[in-house]
Amino acid sequence: MDYSHMYEAFINGLLLVFAWPSIGFLFLGILIGIVIGAIPGLGGIVGLFILLPFTYGMDPVPAFALLLGMFAVTTTSDTIASVMLGIPGTAASQATILDGYPMAKKGQAGRALGAAFSVSAFGGVFGAVVLALSLPLVMPIILAFGSPEMFMLGVLGLTMVGTLSGGSILKGLIVAMLGLLMSTIGYAESFAIPRYAFGSDYLIDGLGLLPVVLGLFAIPELMDLALKNTSISRISEDEAIGGGLLDGVKDAWNNWWLVIRCSIIGTYIGMLPGLGAGIVDWIAYGHAVQSSKDNSQFGKGDIRGVIAPEAANNAIKGGVLVPTLVFGIPGGLGAAILLGALLIHGIRPGPEMLTTQLHITFSIVWMIVVANIVATGLLMIWCKQVVKLAFIPGHLIVPGVMMFLFMGSWIESASMGSWVALLSMGLLGFVMKISNWPRPPIILAIILGSYLENSFQISMGTHDGFAWLSRPIVLVITALIIITLIFASRAVVKKKKIAASRKALAKSEGEGENKRKPKQVDSKPLFSFLFAIAMCALFIWAGFESLKWPVTVKMFPLIIAIPAIIVGLLIIFYDTRVLMNELKIEGSLMAIVRRDSKKADLSTAFQYFSYITGVILITFVLGQKIALPLFVVIYLIRWGGYGIRVSFGYALVVWMFIVGFYDLVMHLFWYPSWLSSWLPSMLPNWFPVWLIL
Repeated sequence: MDYSHMYEAFINGLLLVFAWPSIGFLFLGILIGIVIGAIPGLGGIVGLFILLPFTYGMDPVPAFALLLGMFAVTTTSDTIASVMLGIPGTAASQATILDGYPMAKKGQAGRALGAAFSVSAFGGVFGAVVLALSLPLVMPIILAFGSPEMFMLGVLGLTMVGTLSGGSILKGLIVAMLGLLMSTIGYAESFAIPRYAFGSDYLIDGLGLLPVVLGLFAIPELMDLALKNTSISRISEDEAIGGGLLDGVKDAWNNWWLVIRCSIIGTYIGMLPGLGAGIVDWIAYGHAVQSSKDNSQFGKGDIRGVIAPEAANNAIKGGVLVPTLVFGIPGGLGAAILLGALLIHGIRPGPEMLTTQLHITFSIVWMIVVANIVATGLLMIWCKQVVKLAFIPGHLIVPGVMMFLFMGSWIESASMGSWVALLSMGLLGFVMKISNWPRPPIILAIILGSYLENSFQISMGTHDGFAWLSRPIVLVITALIIITLIFASRAVVKKKKIAASRKALAKSEGEGENKRKPKQVDSKPLFSFLFAIAMCALFIWAGFESLKWPVTVKMFPLIIAIPAIIVGLLIIFYDTRVLMNELKIEGSLMAIVRRDSKKADLSTAFQYFSYITGVILITFVLGQKIALPLFVVIYLIRWGGYGIRVSFGYALVVWMFIVGFYDLVMHLFWYPSWLSSWLPSMLPNWFPVWLIL
């Protein structure tokens, strides 16, 4: 290897980045990326689609400065939605919500964001450096992973999320299977046979990811703000102690070894085409849980639960570009768009990127480094203003975020089916939340579902059945899956023992009291029991429905349904025991129904869903540009109790954003409402119809 040539290319790459206009476009991309990453429903991939047309005619380095400046920082700013709203900003920030959002509820949003931004900067720089050092060495690593290894790695990711995202391993696993089943909706991988589409044109192409993510996570959390009339933080700003930005920076420094380990995980998993962004945060989170001596606070607001996934999901940006640049194999959808941009600008991925085009490669490395450092600095400066969102009234947050949810869902397919899916997933998310069932496994399973099915089919076809299970790397990953299940089971048993000892202590301390009623649990066992029955019935129906399809079409749904039915029956058995104990406490089933319904506030929740349904119905008549601002006005006046000036002023801002960004910048297709079929012909020619229709 010619080190003098590499050093020269390294310096030339740096000079290319800081030359004008490249540095200007890099900073522009960073600013755009911060905004796009922070808005639920957008993210780096949408940003690439928006910016790519603007790079036509530009020189390669300025073009990539704009694209990479934006793309590299979205996994930093997406932390804002994950921490402040409990909504995964992108697929790579799912695990962050488990501890980030509980910290925001405790008034420690600043601490969570400070730690996240710090480790994001390190992870992004680390991934870029590893990218530079690993380019000549990664071919054997990447080529060693075939379809069997990729399938098992996906299963490992699902095992991590299923066992770590809730209090019950069985519930986590069956929810992951539900996500896999949802991923089979639409045309099969091997034949053009629609599965579970119910004759819907929207479902034939598969269930969109954005409506599922936004519905499952965002709507239940917004309902929490609306129903309880509270802010994101459950304590006032004056009561928040030890939750500042600098506390988070100190946490990142104190956990430096965890940061390095998770950055390594993120970089090298990012090199594996197709899987990286979906599973890396969960593998890093699982590593943090399993390597910690005291993991009792994970899921309740442990800062390590923010540090681990955020370090990994930023490091992945460097790793994902390795197969893209060296082999022309994109590591994900974002990398695929960047690959297309390379080809558009006359740069062909391959060995030339390590020889004659090495200076271009190093300029890309420098872009990622500079983007992460600058974005972190800017977000640190703005963090104090962002944190204030946690303390403002929830009624002022709900309508604005709902606009982003509706438009974020609309972006994916520009179909009313996406809004119906958003509402349906919101209802499912609400039921799962009040039933104390984990939601994150569904998202990862949907992301990986089609990839896992394809890898499974290829593995079965090319290795004569299940012979691929004996491959060395497959055996290693299988061992990791078993270890994950063992550690998770031990943690559950340990928690039960601690809970039992505390219960016994409380009982012994209260022996002298008369007519002491047993303490009621905060969970809602009736809802959990009913949801378990519904899940089991769904998988039974799905299994029988698949029997009429060809073998290759029904194989994957059956592999999902059969174990899910077994797990579902076990959950029903355990939930029945819990419910019987509750019957002893409450005395009758109706008493449990009244108690759990009151806890869940079902009547008010029904009203909230009526508001969302009203937006969809009004859109059919008046269109989105009128329906969404109208929702803001009605919500703030009738539900929030605000006056005309505040309500209409808020609605005006929402309308301006819809028209200015989603229409004039993104050029979205709008629903052809009843009003749009006759109103334009009645308006004067000079009137800009696009303002309202």
